Amino acid sequence: LSAPAGVSLVIPHPNINATVAQNILLSVEYSCRGVASVEWRHVSSWGTTKIVEWKSGTDVNISTVYKDRVTTFENGSIQLLNVSMRDAGYYFITVTEEFGTNTYGTIIVNVYEIIYEDLHFVAVLFAFLAAVSAILICFMWLCNKSLHLFQKKTTHKLTASTTEEIELETIEC
Repeated sequence: LSAPAGVSLVIPHPNINATVAQNILLSVEYSCRGVASVEWRHVSSWGTTKIVEWKSGTDVNISTVYKDRVTTFENGSIQLLNVSMRDAGYYFITVTEEFGTNTYGTIIVNVYEIIYEDLHFVAVLFAFLAAVSAILICFMWLCNKSLHLFQKKTTHKLTASTTEEIELETIEC
């Protein structure tokens, strides 16, 4: 039994959402009669870049930009390691069989940043406000104690001076 003429290409996940530093799998499955060559390109607002190209059973030619970040699979899929914001965009795969028939596919990749910086800022702000409120509470407690001590001293002075005046008045009589 031989495969039908031409090349067939299946893309199970045409949209991929990823976060920065994540590894993503651009999954495809192709079939053809003869030996096929596979080529992946990335198109974004920064331009078009050829990622990788290979033929079944031969060496894989990976672009220097992606040298340490791409793993290829015999079914045509590639894995992209440690994605960044620049990796967002369209990924085009071209599968060409040795008889000249080719087929194309597209995967859209969205890359989102993890907003650790904002969470870090909120945590630092919360810690700062907690420390300031603790200092203010201690200051209010000290002021309250000082006020009580001051009130006790002034009450003693007042009672002492009143008794002296009463004693002086009684002596004059």
